This record gives sequence, structure tokens and C-alpha cells, in this order.
Amino acid sequence: MIERHIILEGIDLVSFYGTGNAHLQLLKALFPKVRIVARDNIIKIMGEEQQTERLEQHIEQIRLHLAKYNKITEEDIINIINGTLPEADAAKGIIVYSTSGRPIKSRSENQQRLIDAYQQNDMVFAVGPAGTGKTYLSIALAVKALKEKTAKRIILSRPAVEAGEKLGFLPGDMKDKIDPYLQPLYDALEDMLPGAKLQDMMEKHVIQIAPLAFMRGRTLSDAVVILDEAQNTTPAQIRMFLTRMGWNTKMIITGDMTQIDLPREQKSGLKEALRILTGIEGIGVVELTKKDIVRHRLVTRIVNAYEAADKATKSEER
Repeated sequence: MIERHIILEGIDLVSFYGTGNAHLQLLKALFPKVRIVARDNIIKIMGEEQQTERLEQHIEQIRLHLAKYNKITEEDIINIINGTLPEADAAKGIIVYSTSGRPIKSRSENQQRLIDAYQQNDMVFAVGPAGTGKTYLSIALAVKALKEKTAKRIILSRPAVEAGEKLGFLPGDMKDKIDPYLQPLYDALEDMLPGAKLQDMMEKHVIQIAPLAFMRGRTLSDAVVILDEAQNTTPAQIRMFLTRMGWNTKMIITGDMTQIDLPREQKSGLKEALRILTGIEGIGVVELTKKDIVRHRLVTRIVNAYEAADKATKSEER
């Protein structure tokens, strides 16, 4: 009688065991000669050496499948054990899979340029209008790095600039005031990582989300660091942020020059950084356009209408 202990890491346990432990019961039915006992993230199996070794290998295959696709079905488990699971379509340019199993990949030529620039450079500026997937793709690339263990942490930041609202008058403590500004980052993460796993990573500071002001004095190493809404940084703020870069770190800076919420007399740090840093080796710059918008088709029409209005206003001022 052989006893083996298997530790499940990097996956959502509810998804692994199945609703009502359905997946665990399926494994028990497929391996009737092996006793299987599960508690939290530890599975204990007891039986003949050949059977327990085979089951341990299949459990690891199931774990890897779930870690990659964020979901697994009873059919998948049966196919894994029978060795008939179809090969993954890795050649399709898929970055990661959403929690629903939807493949996340580029949907336009410029989005692919962003992915390529990330792979070829340690720092990338992605600039373009709302809805072009700048932030979402950047976070997908960071999640991929975490899953593949090429980075140990994801650090996400935004400047806490009021878009026409006063931060001090919002109710609650500092976290309550700041969280609404960071919600788009939470939304993207929740689309790519199961809730329990995301919560665990945030509690362990594997994933950190913080306002830009909290970056001062830190050295960010072994991480993918994303600064979102960078058009709302001052020159001093973005300079401070860019110089936080440590060893084995990649940075992605995203922004939309048409949505600057700084006071009229304040210069945008992103605009200045692009002027100073474009052309430096190791820094990539990708410009997305309204052709890359992947939200509701009305977003493209809205962007076009505002661009036309802005041009008309400038013509009148002349």
C-alpha cells in the first residue's frame, strides 16, 4: 500500500473539486482501487504503486489545465485520463484565458503591436483613445507573466486625479476614497483570475494595486508594473514612477491624451515623457487609434463626434 500527498497550488479549489465535489467523485469512480481523501488544497491517495502514480500524474495534468484555462469540465477530466484531450491552440496568439474560458488575445493590428513591443522591450508606452484595450491587454500580459513565473508580482497603479469631482468630499477612509479610481483595474483582474485566487494573491501582495503617490521610495523588482491613466500624471510624478524600475521588471504605461483631467495650467507628465524618451533603446511606444476600439460600436461613433467637435472649436478659436 502506497500513500502519496499532492498539494494543489495556483488554482481555484472550488473549480478543481467541482460543484458539490463532483470532480472529486468522478476521480474516485475512475480510480475505484485507490482511496482518495481531500482536505483544502491537499489530496491524499492510497493504493497500489502503479495506480497511485498514474492518478498523481493525472491530477497534475488537471491542475495545469485549470491553471491555464481557468475552468475544467467532467468531460475534460475524462479526456485527460484517457489521453484524448485536444491539443491547445497556442499558435493562435492567445495571451491568457478569462475565468469563463474565453481566449484573450489581440483583436487589431495595433493591439498586436502592443504585445510585440512588450516582448521586445522592458518599458512600453501604449497611448490611444478609450476602448482600445490598452489597460486590459496590459493586465493580461502581466497575468501571463505571473502564471509562467517570469514575474513574481504584478503592481498596478493610477494617479488619483478627480475627473470633475473632489476626492476629499467622498465618504469613508483613504481606501474607500481611492478604490473607485482603481476599480477598472480590479474589473480586468476579476475577468482573468478566479475570485478566491485573486483575493489570496492580493492578501499575499503578489498582486498590488495602489495610487501613484504610494510608489515613492520603492524599488520595483521581479515584477510587471502597469501605470494606467498616465496622462493625468505631472512631469514630476511620472519621472518618479519610471525611476522605480528594478531588476527583472517590465513596465507598461498607458494613457489617453484626449482625457486629461489635470488643471488647465498643468502639463501632462505622459506627454513630456513621450517627448523625452521616444527613441531610447529598450523603450517601445505604441499608438492605438479609434480603429482599435473593441467596446460597443457606439464608442467609436462617440470618439469620432468629439474629435470633430474639438477640431471645430480649434478652428473657431483661430
